[in-house]
Amino acid sequence: MTLRYVLDPPVDRRLADGVCDLWARVTNAGGAVGFVPPVTAEDVRPELTRHLTAMAEGRARLLAAYDEEDRVAGTAFLMPNTHRLMRHWVWLYTVMLSPDRQGRGEGRALMAAVEEAARGMDGVRGIRLTCRGGLGLERFYGSCGYKEVGRVPDAIRVADDDLRDDITMWLRLS
Repeated sequence: MTLRYVLDPPVDRRLADGVCDLWARVTNAGGAVGFVPPVTAEDVRPELTRHLTAMAEGRARLLAAYDEEDRVAGTAFLMPNTHRLMRHWVWLYTVMLSPDRQGRGEGRALMAAVEEAARGMDGVRGIRLTCRGGLGLERFYGSCGYKEVGRVPDAIRVADDDLRDDITMWLRLS
């Protein structure tokens, strides 16, 4: 079973509903994608609307992964840096893979597709992402070639008594 990757897929109701459903399932399975469980698809829809607005304005791109039944099974948003001294790298955010597809190498395949997409972007020489500490995500991204380049202790509050590090990772493309 292989996922099909599409950079800049057509945005329609089916895509939006699929991403919202995926986002809620990933969050509720313990994924660190900007929310704390429990959430519903409707809880995440306003954040997706912000992502889709950024896409419509040319400030973000979506790499969508589709399963064998053409459902959204993964996402990765790439945001070109607009600062004149940093246009050579992109931000990577909201990386998600359906919980039922994890543990089979498909996360690494998604990250390889992200790298390929970034390499196809004019002048891009690096990918920067941040991840929530305490879940081992930095080990996963490290296994995909990313290097930890920074860490802010206790920067993410997932509960009153649960603070996590904000970890910055970097992948040099050239």
